[in-house]
Amino acid sequence: MKPSRLNQHSFLFLLREASASSTPHRRLPPLHALLVKLGLQPYTRVYNGLIWVYSATGLVADARRVFDGMSHRDTVSFNSMIHGHAMSGDVGSALQLFERVPAPSPVTWTSMVAGLCRAWDVASARRLFEEMPVRDLISWNAMISGLVGNRQPVEALCLFRRMMAEGFVPNRGTVLTALSACAGAGALETGKWIHAFVEKKRLFRWWDEFLGTALLDMYAKCGAVELALDVFTKLRSRNTCTWNAMINGLAMNGYSTKALDMFRQMELDGTVEPDEVTFVGVLLACSHGGFVDVGREHFYMIEKKYDIGLILEHYACMVDLLARSGHLQEAHKIITGMPMKPDAVIWRALLGGCRLHKDVKMAETAISEIEATCSGDHVLLSNLYAAVGRWSGVEDVRSTMRSKGIEKIPGCSSIEINGSIHEFISGDKSHPSYNEIHVKLAEIGSKMQLQGYVTETAEVFYDVEEEEKEQALGHHSEKLAIAFGLIGGPPNVAIRIVKNLRFCADCHKFAKLVSQIYHREIVVRDRARFHHFREGTCSCNDFW
Repeated sequence: MKPSRLNQHSFLFLLREASASSTPHRRLPPLHALLVKLGLQPYTRVYNGLIWVYSATGLVADARRVFDGMSHRDTVSFNSMIHGHAMSGDVGSALQLFERVPAPSPVTWTSMVAGLCRAWDVASARRLFEEMPVRDLISWNAMISGLVGNRQPVEALCLFRRMMAEGFVPNRGTVLTALSACAGAGALETGKWIHAFVEKKRLFRWWDEFLGTALLDMYAKCGAVELALDVFTKLRSRNTCTWNAMINGLAMNGYSTKALDMFRQMELDGTVEPDEVTFVGVLLACSHGGFVDVGREHFYMIEKKYDIGLILEHYACMVDLLARSGHLQEAHKIITGMPMKPDAVIWRALLGGCRLHKDVKMAETAISEIEATCSGDHVLLSNLYAAVGRWSGVEDVRSTMRSKGIEKIPGCSSIEINGSIHEFISGDKSHPSYNEIHVKLAEIGSKMQLQGYVTETAEVFYDVEEEEKEQALGHHSEKLAIAFGLIGGPPNVAIRIVKNLRFCADCHKFAKLVSQIYHREIVVRDRARFHHFREGTCSCNDFW
């Protein structure tokens, strides 16, 4: 196209072509220079387009230079610039511009909300969202997605319900985000409701590979393996993510043999190739099942047979498998032979094995490598010292925690009852049903004593009196949630709980006995895996 015939419409077309190319950072500056040469600067629409494509391709500094050089700016100019700043993470600048816009459009508001969420300032994003004069579906999606991304799935689901109550019909993006929130919160009933809503309204085909994968992932992460498998078998097409979600879902729920069978089925199917995530699930299954030889076989053939590079997660699973199975020296050898620097997760996997097999020396090595700032690492080492009677070591750990300002993270457990999610903090008495919970716990305690139950106090700090230890353990968050599930949940339905920390030995024994005494299935997802309690036994076989 000859320069003499280049008008603003043609220029905007060239901008769109450049932004869609594989090298926009090379093609945009010459176009910018051409714009100046041809005298198209007075056209605000052209400059707005240039700002937008600069911002969309990550060239925010160039976009800002164009914006600052404009003789006239309209709302679109501000919107484009705010969107660029907000999406790139320079949020302070976006807020300054936002305050200068006389009448921000819904797009501008939404860009600011999304940008603040990306910058982990979800509180400011929420305040801005509530101040919006008009909200559209995109605005709701941005805020719900931001809450999920900032690990606030319960708040995300509350906002999703409010959105529905205000008459907004969810689109595909809303459903995928809401299912992710259900997975994070363990909100099975809400997830089932979304599944039914999609089918009833025929909004789109739930059985396609993308939405179907989100559904089965949600069911697996809520501990409903049978429902996940049902979705998997009904899918008309499956991609690698679908197989990975099913393999990992079976593994984390303790169905190790089924997970490995699913991997073999994936290989026989032959329509998709396994990737790094596939083998994370395979090794996780071996770890949770204690399949040492099978784990070794798969670990060493990832590179040789499949030409897939080993990643940190593969090493973490293998170290966890070997360490928890008592092969601590082999696990340590794998760590020291890694081609990349081992992270804290890998050292913690070794530390967990040291706790099980009471290897204090190796545990001290792991802690020194972690340079731990997480209370869980210190508490685990303290528990190990207590288990072998090294009380001076316990005091040293506590002194280190005090000097570094490290506080023990309180246990938190959540349970969904009748579509509402209830959260319990260890030792907290603020729940409206606390009195009934307290009475129920006393009833459970009496029945458990008849079964010969003795409180496991070994993992409580040594300088607390025995009676205080029992009282502290009696108010752990998962016990409060289980008691509430017996009170408020429908009978003959599994009690499903999500916990932020690893199960302690006493609460694990408590859950087993409750499942036996009350003939109720209890499903608990802790920080590392699922525990399915049925009639006094756990799916982990007390190996966690």
